[in-house]
Amino acid sequence: MSPPVGNAKAVDAILARLLTLHPKRIDLSLGRIERLLAALDHPELRLPPVVHVAGTNGKGSTVAFMRAILEAAGQRVHVYTSPNLVRLNERFRLGREGGGKFVDDAALADALAECEARNGDAPITVFEIETAAAFLLFARQPADILLLEVGLGGRLDATNVVAQPLASVITRVSIDHREFLGDTIEQIAGEKAGILKRGVPAVIASQQREALAVIERQAGRVEAPLRIAGENWTSTEERGRLVYQDDNGLLDLPAPRLYGRHQFENAGTAIAALRAAGLRLPAAAFEAGMVKVEWPARMQRLAHGKLVALLPADSELWLDGGHNADGGRAVAAALADLEERVSRPLVLVVGMLSTKDSEGFLRNFSGLARRVITVPIHQDKAVPADALAAIALNIGIPALARDTVESALAVAGKLDLEPAPRVLITGSLYLAGEVLAANGTPPE
Repeated sequence: MSPPVGNAKAVDAILARLLTLHPKRIDLSLGRIERLLAALDHPELRLPPVVHVAGTNGKGSTVAFMRAILEAAGQRVHVYTSPNLVRLNERFRLGREGGGKFVDDAALADALAECEARNGDAPITVFEIETAAAFLLFARQPADILLLEVGLGGRLDATNVVAQPLASVITRVSIDHREFLGDTIEQIAGEKAGILKRGVPAVIASQQREALAVIERQAGRVEAPLRIAGENWTSTEERGRLVYQDDNGLLDLPAPRLYGRHQFENAGTAIAALRAAGLRLPAAAFEAGMVKVEWPARMQRLAHGKLVALLPADSELWLDGGHNADGGRAVAAALADLEERVSRPLVLVVGMLSTKDSEGFLRNFSGLARRVITVPIHQDKAVPADALAAIALNIGIPALARDTVESALAVAGKLDLEPAPRVLITGSLYLAGEVLAANGTPPE
């Protein structure tokens, strides 16, 4: 049942007021969140045990795998992730027996209003208020564990006020958010490594050499024991199954439900994190987690809905929120695997923000995509569709611009392609959210 519209409007009104308190949308600092949490009587000190997750790509999928495994083991799991796709509520999943649920509008509005009242007119960012509200919600409802995803960076991210998590996780680090985290892989890795805590075990996904060196140095400074992919644990595909191994033994599991070879490592990172956290879980929970995991807009096949109906019946429609060069490589590899299984001409529908490396992202699909159809995103700093099409043309991919996703899909369905095309909508999580809303299939 949908929450009352009035409560949803109350949430929107609070967020609009908060934007006037601190016009900058992102301003990394811990001072403001620490002040607010003190005014709220420190809910961050009353949280369930925490697994803290940072990284550039794969954070959300790793959290999704952990949640699926833990819930399969019968645990109540709070989850905090960002950004949301359709509704703000998606960032706050409250754990309960039988599986968690997104916070309802009334409870979210109350938590945000309490944070707003305690903050007064002091400077604050929207993400900091949201994080404080999350801590209030999670502290007041019992759960066995909290999976806490970093919003941006790590060192100065609002979530980094948690002093002693069960485990820290750093997924793959790559170039993104340069304006906030730095221009080099070393600088960005340094920001991510800021979540490492003294004595807290840390699981590190596979990294570029330069990034790993930075993470290892910071771990040495704070004496955080590392469990590194390829050194302390492995997660590989063998005969269509996931084989995970570390010092605690081997797990032979079904292939992850989330599609793409990169998801084998994300699943492995999740398993390594749960083991590093000291959680004793039955093998059956790991098996169930692989097949029950859900994470919208990550190589998600859209099988029904309003947008699906715009394509010929035998077409395929996929959605992925990838938006940086490294994410594009993972998506392109997944599409290449799909092409080997069932060959179809590939058409991309792409919208991107100007803060992203559009050319670096699109180059991954050169020689793979028959056509790129560009669309606008209804966000600040969106790349105009015409400009994005010009970028695709410059790297040798035939491209044209359209005003809406609907018109782009109509064009894709009328191209002279045989068999019917495989269409992927990609380039931005904001675009992915617009697509899920328009298709009538929001996250649940």
